[in-house]
Amino acid sequence: MSTASATPPPRTQNARLIAVILLVPAIVALALWAFAWPAARTAPRDLPIGVAGAPAAVAGVERQLQQREGAFEVHRYAGEAAARAAIEDRDVYGAVVVGRQGPELLTATAASPVVAQMLQQAVTAQAPPGTQIKVDDVVAAPASDPRGAVLGASVLPMALAGIAAGSVVTLFGLRGVRAALALVGAAALVGIVAAALTHSWLGALTGDWWTEAGALALSTLAVSGAVAGIASLIGTAGIGLGALTVVLIGNPFSGVGSAPELLPEAAGALGQWLPPGAGGSLLRSVSFFDGAQAARPALVLGLWAVMG
Repeated sequence: MSTASATPPPRTQNARLIAVILLVPAIVALALWAFAWPAARTAPRDLPIGVAGAPAAVAGVERQLQQREGAFEVHRYAGEAAARAAIEDRDVYGAVVVGRQGPELLTATAASPVVAQMLQQAVTAQAPPGTQIKVDDVVAAPASDPRGAVLGASVLPMALAGIAAGSVVTLFGLRGVRAALALVGAAALVGIVAAALTHSWLGALTGDWWTEAGALALSTLAVSGAVAGIASLIGTAGIGLGALTVVLIGNPFSGVGSAPELLPEAAGALGQWLPPGAGGSLLRSVSFFDGAQAARPALVLGLWAVMG
């Protein structure tokens, strides 16, 4: 004996119809705001940059940089060696060294090709007419990825992998040790595959292979753990909430394609507390800067991961 499936009453169907009509434009509006707003407001905001040389010589450079109120956070260094060390430690994005032979700009395209180009344009524009600005790329981006496109493009796939892993664990009803093993195992394999593609095949990463694989795995685990953790609290709706947070907020606010200091202040700060931004910062540190400034993003990712 078969029974027909119950049809929702007209009032329920109307409510669902209205929900669909309103929900889709709301999601589109959120996506446009999240992606378009930071892109339309790209500008330096307290961007750390150094000046080095004799105090009298660098005073003029420092005044010129500070004319753009709020654009640069200027750090003074005794000489070129100290400025180079600050760049390698990721304390500043670049530095202007004023010496007897004229000004020299130190950059780090590995930190951000966009910032390096912006600094070169800013320093050249402020120099007296006819002045030749020597540019030295202290920590250069790989020749196979001079624009940092591969590193920037790696953020979203890691997020999607994490969403997929967290969703599967939730839908399969895995709990406790089994859920943890599934999340960690999936993240580890994703990290290995991603390192094989970005480092071994594309040559876009130049650090220690296994450290990069670990950073990529931790980025994935942070998302999968967050998705599974939220879903365990509020049900399967947590999958959607986690995915929206990571993809529509975390991805455009990550600053991995430019720099967090180039985004609107709230977006840049928030992005570094979400897995895509923290993951991009960690990968950049371990791949190009021998782990400098890696502790904070690693801690952020670890906190998200333990949510699962």
